[in-house]
Amino acid sequence: MKTFWVRGVNLVLIAALIIGYNTVLTLRDKDDQIAKLTAELESANLYKQAVLQSQDAAASGGAYTNGVWKGTAQGFGGDIQVEVTVEGGSITDISIVSAEKEDGAYLSMAEDIIPKIIDAQSADVDTISGATFSSTGIKNAVTQALEEAAK
Repeated sequence: MKTFWVRGVNLVLIAALIIGYNTVLTLRDKDDQIAKLTAELESANLYKQAVLQSQDAAASGGAYTNGVWKGTAQGFGGDIQVEVTVEGGSITDISIVSAEKEDGAYLSMAEDIIPKIIDAQSADVDTISGATFSSTGIKNAVTQALEEAAK
């Protein structure tokens, strides 16, 4: 009779552990789904903002004066100099002219900010994680150039 009770208690404990484990997995799945949907919503909102900004810029003939504008700002290891090309009142290209003292690995990661700036038609974008100082230097240099190009 004692063996029966020991086996019964073990069976109940195992069942409780399995049910608890499945509950934890279900909660994790729900958290992952919420995070994914939140990211998609955030992405859609950013896209909507970019479209509205580009429509506003197109309607007003563009926010910037055409030309090639230069800006310089402090990055991770030193000054970063950029050239911002504006055509039709919109930013069409950004190139890094000089970043002599920047660490190559950080700079190559930070260059991922350039398409974001062009898409947003503004330097008001998030920095690149892992290359925060270098990408901030690029952002600030572009901001300086765009201040010169602003109508």
